[in-house]
Amino acid sequence: MKAFKYGAIALSILALTACGGDKQQAQSGTTGGDTSVAGEAPKRPECIAPAKPGGGFDLTCKLAQSGLQDLGLLDKPMRVTYMPGGVGAVAYNKIVANDRKNGDAIVAFSTGSILNLSQGKFGQFTEKDVKWLAAVGTDYGMVAVNANSPYKTLGDLVDALKKDPKSVSFGAGGSVGGQDWMQTALLAKAAGIDPNTMGYVAMEGGGEAVTAVLGNHIQVVSAGIAEVMPHVKAGKLRVLAVFSAERLEGEGFKDIPTAKEQGFDIEWPVIRGYYMAPEASDASYNWWKGQFDKMLADPKFAELRTNRELLPFAMTGDELTKYVYEQTEELRALSAEFNLVEGGAAAPKAEAPAEASKPAEATTEATAEVKPEETKAEDKPAEEKPADAPAEEKK
Repeated sequence: MKAFKYGAIALSILALTACGGDKQQAQSGTTGGDTSVAGEAPKRPECIAPAKPGGGFDLTCKLAQSGLQDLGLLDKPMRVTYMPGGVGAVAYNKIVANDRKNGDAIVAFSTGSILNLSQGKFGQFTEKDVKWLAAVGTDYGMVAVNANSPYKTLGDLVDALKKDPKSVSFGAGGSVGGQDWMQTALLAKAAGIDPNTMGYVAMEGGGEAVTAVLGNHIQVVSAGIAEVMPHVKAGKLRVLAVFSAERLEGEGFKDIPTAKEQGFDIEWPVIRGYYMAPEASDASYNWWKGQFDKMLADPKFAELRTNRELLPFAMTGDELTKYVYEQTEELRALSAEFNLVEGGAAAPKAEAPAEASKPAEATTEATAEVKPEETKAEDKPAEEKPADAPAEEKK
């Protein structure tokens, strides 16, 4: 079986997972409760989640919200704004084209955002058009099914795909060529199946895709493992495989098999972090960076990150910027293998979901705060009103 390993990213994340937290702590020390960082503090702190509530971007914003506020690193409440559209493109274009000097807002990103940038999906803008701020954790890609699904193992799923690729409906928070599609494509390729023949339903965010598989509107969801673990622990979903080199540590993780141990050597790490507007002042950028350095060095944040089902990954400032630039080039080369960039064949179109866009129930606290159906059009993003002391999101 031909192996796919998202090379530089996989290796660097394994190294950072082993020593990243200690590295940050050695550099910065633990200084929880100190907001006296050189720079300009935001007047109205905001984290923009480029999707509907309930998915990975929401999780990323809630992690910053809880981490910074609970450690006393923000003296004002942080609000979370949901800005779905173009799987991150709407938020990216807003910050770059219309809000270039905003020093109050940070925007959530993931490996999927870098992948979309590598494919030119954010229009005329590139990875060099924003200020990359901080990466605070990582999870891994996976495929999961409803607990009542007949597919008990990854082998069961692959056998069904080999018989009739269209008989299985995959759903994910992203378009064809996006991160979650790429995970299914790599699985198909490893199994000797043409990815273009598979049934794929594109949704606006991982939360919507997870809700769809919970409601049996799709049969398989491709996402980050942190997005589904609450439902796995509740007995509602079953992860068939996680795309990591080894089984993950922690409650609930160790029982989940890797794709590799089932004969499909695939690795797909998903980093989670934040960027800022291109013309945000150096004073604003330095303030945010200083606060994230302190947060990442605090053992209390490590505990909070673990509670959100994420693994250690700590990188800020110039180091993160260099990392993003390098990974964009690597992902551009990978995309070319699947004819997803200029010069390749046209990518297949995703199927339009018939019912999944109207989930039967809210499945996370985030969707309870701002329900998906209440999220308006891209030009009028939904906002979560800040609380003076936001409670930690339960998992």
